[in-house]
Amino acid sequence: MHDKLLIYLDEVARHGSIRKAAAVLNVASSSVNRKILNFEESLGIRLFVRHADGVELTEAGSVVLEHCRKTLFDYQKIVSQIEDIGELRSGHIHIATLDSVAHSLLPSVLDQFSKKHPGINYTIQTAQPDEVMMGVADGDFNIGISFCKDLVPGVRVHSEKATPIGAILRPDHPMAERDALEVEDLAAFKVLRSFDGHGRQSLLNEAITEAHAKLPLQMVTNSLPLARSLVLKNHGIGIYSKIGFLDEIEQGLLRYITILSPVLKDLKIGVLTSSRSHPSPATHLMCRSLSKALKALKLDS
Repeated sequence: MHDKLLIYLDEVARHGSIRKAAAVLNVASSSVNRKILNFEESLGIRLFVRHADGVELTEAGSVVLEHCRKTLFDYQKIVSQIEDIGELRSGHIHIATLDSVAHSLLPSVLDQFSKKHPGINYTIQTAQPDEVMMGVADGDFNIGISFCKDLVPGVRVHSEKATPIGAILRPDHPMAERDALEVEDLAAFKVLRSFDGHGRQSLLNEAITEAHAKLPLQMVTNSLPLARSLVLKNHGIGIYSKIGFLDEIEQGLLRYITILSPVLKDLKIGVLTSSRSHPSPATHLMCRSLSKALKALKLDS
């Protein structure tokens, strides 16, 4: 991939001799010498001082050699990572995710990824948006899947997808024929919501405050399966994104209606990694798989 010149310069400097370097490289010494002379001519400087016993680096030569060695080192590192990706015989990925993603998107991604890379093992936990974000920033999680509103320092968005929070309700609910709802429209009904009120930010609380509304009848739970079951049994309107209810919506058992709140309507879910360290090959490939699966979902209408 790299010009032979880099390797020639490295070996000549290492051995202090064009002849010895050529012997190690199994090429003619005249070929090595010609390459270096042509490079020196193009730069307009001497990289080596030639004398009877061999060669010695000039100051300029030392600077160029440092660059050459760094380039060669980086190249070998890339080759090693590519080999790791090709084989990926072992590794561990710690994922923190919203429960809606854990119940919908993640199982199929893990199934396909595990078949391709059976040597990888996982730690997977569900958490509130703030916990996911801070865990990624602190390096506790390799990958976070969460709303990417108000990123904290140390977090990089690998990819993102528009994922608004709206109203999830049965087709026979009094509000089911509406195309969109205002936050205050929910006040007359029992509302089911996630248990996020103790975090750094609660998206629904923020939307309620912005709309100067009140939602007195609320049921709060940290269990998405419970919320899904209760909405299906007509015990209230769920305030969630579509991602945890995709099957039921597709089957016509539930409806999703947009809530006209900028706080809820303009949300995006992101695949998050730390910006303070490079992801391992396994983490990088998992991020690609998650991003591809997330992109394929229709969540914003």
